[in-house]
Amino acid sequence: MSTAPGLAGWTHVYSGKVRDLYAPADPHPSGDVVLVVASDRISAYDHVLATPVPDKGVVLTQLSLWWFDLLADLVPHHLVTAESGPGGVPPEVAGRAMVCRRLTMLPVECVARGYLTGSGLVEYRAAGAVCGVALPPGLQDGSRLPEAIFTPATKAELGEHDENVTFDQVAARVGPADAAAARDLTLAVYSRAEQIARERGVILADTKLEFGRPSDGPAAGRLVLGDEVLTPDSSRFWPADRWLPGRSQPSFDKQYVRDWLTSPASGWDRSSDTPPPPLPDEVVARTRERYLEAFRLITGRELALG
Repeated sequence: MSTAPGLAGWTHVYSGKVRDLYAPADPHPSGDVVLVVASDRISAYDHVLATPVPDKGVVLTQLSLWWFDLLADLVPHHLVTAESGPGGVPPEVAGRAMVCRRLTMLPVECVARGYLTGSGLVEYRAAGAVCGVALPPGLQDGSRLPEAIFTPATKAELGEHDENVTFDQVAARVGPADAAAARDLTLAVYSRAEQIARERGVILADTKLEFGRPSDGPAAGRLVLGDEVLTPDSSRFWPADRWLPGRSQPSFDKQYVRDWLTSPASGWDRSSDTPPPPLPDEVVARTRERYLEAFRLITGRELALG
């Protein structure tokens, strides 16, 4: 994992798979905030790869900002500002960073699925249900579900797998009221976003959201949307004109990376303890273009880079 940059006025406190988190070195004019910087790191199969994908961090941040604005009437979010200047984002990370309200996070990944694939497909094939939600027989990889479902997961440590859980397990952990609120907000966000994406020729198959509570600010004590939202890292976006149930769908994300890593060309054994090899330039370029294409199609505009 690359080293997080030092930023004047901010103290580095944590690095995840993709994001670096900073606390203000001095009291901040907006109160209890953190600086969230999206790097160009990319992860696959629970490994952070040695090769970055240029401009990926800008795509994640700018797409999140676009969605935060469109969803603000459904659920408040943690964004304070993404602008540079006093109290804002340091200029050296402008475009890929946000000053955000610090949240006490719910200890659960809130996932909405409108289509069957990934870990949900594995569960369905084994039990005819996903996270305790029974589904009709005969569904295939990529099938559209009768209605979107809430399929939460536990949060895993770096290098570990998230584990799908039932709604009742979430309620036992966070309380029935918060579990119901997280479920209802997740499905409301998915419904809004799925419709917007579909109008642009993109299928939103599923998405992962995170919620938490700020201790100060206008939404103090309420559940608010945190982390990133509706990006190719947290969601499966498929081109609608190429959707065909019964097979793996082409997607606007890091599928090029996954496919290369599991191909003979990489020489990597996924079951071993050996880290994945560096990515070839062609795989990096194709992956970068998929992220940029997702931004163009969903927002209807080109991403300003540089």
